[in-house]
Amino acid sequence: MKTATFACFLASASAFAPAQQSASSSAIKATAEFDGMIGVSSETAGKFFDPIGLSQWAPADYLRKVELSNGRAAMLATVGWEVPKVFMFDSNDVSSPDPIKAILEADPQWWAQFILFCGTVEAIKYRGEMEGKSYTGDGPAVIDWTNTWGTLNDKEKEGMRLKELKNGRLAMLAFASYISNYYIPGSVPLLPEGF
Repeated sequence: MKTATFACFLASASAFAPAQQSASSSAIKATAEFDGMIGVSSETAGKFFDPIGLSQWAPADYLRKVELSNGRAAMLATVGWEVPKVFMFDSNDVSSPDPIKAILEADPQWWAQFILFCGTVEAIKYRGEMEGKSYTGDGPAVIDWTNTWGTLNDKEKEGMRLKELKNGRLAMLAFASYISNYYIPGSVPLLPEGF
């Protein structure tokens, strides 16, 4: 009986011992995929930054597309957060410049139209990709309203891609800051309360 009890204690104690782990070859491979990509620059000392290892679960090109899509959405959201505080349309439905309250005041038909619009843009992007176009700047643009992408040389294109990527990253941080400051007043020291 004493031996069985001792064995149980020994087995339970080993549950708290650190496991021996070797570096994952998939994580190293994923990091190598990103090292040559645009956007790995001085902010991260020229190295790929992925502190929790998400890059091992998806291909690099997919993650870049997601980063750009979210960055573009965050740029629009950041502008949408600030503009109503300065300029407000006359509306019978939405009466608050507060973005969160405005979301709740909006007519459901607006949300249906918004979802339909977003779906249309995603369908255009998907169709463009099937035709060999790109919305990440790697080739002919899927959507180019001004028809200027084709007139830029390679160095100018790379500069535009880097600007868009970094502005998107900044907008994602800004929007996360707005949300944090809204729900936890004072959590972002440089933003006034109620911003």
